[in-house]
Amino acid sequence: MTRILVIGVAGRMGKTIAGCIEDTEGVQLGGGTEQAGSPNLGQDVGDVTGTGTKGIAVLDDLGKALENCDVVIDFTTPESSLQTLNISAEKGKAVVVGTTGFSPEQRQEIEQIGKKIPCVVAPNMSIGVNVLFKLVADAARVLGDAYDVEIVEAHHKFKKDAPSGTAVRISEIVADSLGRNLEEVGVYGRKGIAVRTPKEIGIHTLRAGDIIGEHRVLFGGMGENFEVFHRAQSRETFARGSIRAAQWILGQPNGVYDMQDVLGLR
Repeated sequence: MTRILVIGVAGRMGKTIAGCIEDTEGVQLGGGTEQAGSPNLGQDVGDVTGTGTKGIAVLDDLGKALENCDVVIDFTTPESSLQTLNISAEKGKAVVVGTTGFSPEQRQEIEQIGKKIPCVVAPNMSIGVNVLFKLVADAARVLGDAYDVEIVEAHHKFKKDAPSGTAVRISEIVADSLGRNLEEVGVYGRKGIAVRTPKEIGIHTLRAGDIIGEHRVLFGGMGENFEVFHRAQSRETFARGSIRAAQWILGQPNGVYDMQDVLGLR
């Protein structure tokens, strides 16, 4: 039985992950953490998440919480997730990170941590989105320079990073498939009077209400358009993907993986 530690267990995503662990065979909720000062500290993790009393207290000491767990799932902030990765590396525990918004320097730090432990770090844990990644890569290679590429993402108004980590990853995939340098051709929104250049990759952000997550990739040609679209209807899709990743990562060699590895899509 795989024991999973959930970081930020009292938050919306933490509770969703805990609920999904309950009905997933082969895993169990092994613990949960919250920040110092949280009113949930010391309470039973099952009572906090609504999954039934577990006899395990919510802690703010990650090192202690790791003692009785096999793998960690973290959907928090870049700074918090890096702390999780570093402490888990000290303890020799595998980690699954669904946090977005890492800077280039933080990504480099993650690569170094990956030399010590196996970890899955992915901007989107949804299985459907990761199939979208594969479809977009194939479409870009086939359609080539004759089709303009525009990426539009929409999320709830509380999301801080923009564009989303998923949209950034889509733009990287498109640029790589077309042999372009994203730093040179990425256009983030438009204003003014200017003709679209042939190799631009447009990335556009919407923030409104309680949208869970939507990503649209438009390949616009002369005479036809080809679109790939994904809409998340519940955070549960990310939670179930992260649990699948947690089951997969155990036993893998040290390194940084993503959901394409987990799903065998690479």
